Amino acid sequence: MNEMSIRFPRVIGHRGAVGHAPENTLGGIRKAAELGATWVEFDVALTKDDVPVLLHDETVDRTTDGSGNLADMTLQDVQALDAGRWFSDAFAGEHIPTLSETIRLLDTLGLGVNVEIKPTPGRESETGRIVAKQVADEWPNSMRAPVFSSFQVEALVAAQQAAPAIPRGWLMRRPGKGWQDQARALDCLSIHCNHRALDSKIASEIRNAGYHLLAYTVNDAKRALKLFEWGVESVFSDYPERILAI
Repeated sequence: MNEMSIRFPRVIGHRGAVGHAPENTLGGIRKAAELGATWVEFDVALTKDDVPVLLHDETVDRTTDGSGNLADMTLQDVQALDAGRWFSDAFAGEHIPTLSETIRLLDTLGLGVNVEIKPTPGRESETGRIVAKQVADEWPNSMRAPVFSSFQVEALVAAQQAAPAIPRGWLMRRPGKGWQDQARALDCLSIHCNHRALDSKIASEIRNAGYHLLAYTVNDAKRALKLFEWGVESVFSDYPERILAI
């Protein structure tokens, strides 16, 4: 895998396809593929016993029928939870998937992926290292190269050390002072910004510095068109079919 093999699509399904299916589940990833997305994004954090699983929050309260901090739960605890019924009965029985089983599904569906490293507080480096090593060890050679991203610089540094060949994207609301020095230190391929904080000047600054520019989370087609005009290469969307329609 190498950076030159990365070609971002116009739209990446956000946490699968959040507008249509429970986030960070295998069902959500399948739904994104059904809607025509060729890439998906999802969040990965660690259980108490250091197993990478798909979850956005520090707790399981919002997206499952359980409660508690992920950092205090083993994989067995986590996989006993229902992660789909809260969204609709059609997804009852969906569980919080491991990174390993998600990689297998991505291979089956032929999807590209942005793996967001989402560490719980205090586990930034540990999460970056474990997630990156597992992806590097288990990624099929037949699949297109993944991209790591994170808001946490410590997690990206650890991922860089554990799997330097896998490209990295730095997640941020908007570039702050000295952002180019940090991006160079991380050897980033891309910058991922909140679309609401972007304007044509900021977009040009990022693109002129040589980075791919991605924007989150865009659910309006007209806004997507404006972002594309500014040089945004790809947008994350809860409704990927809306962006694909343009």
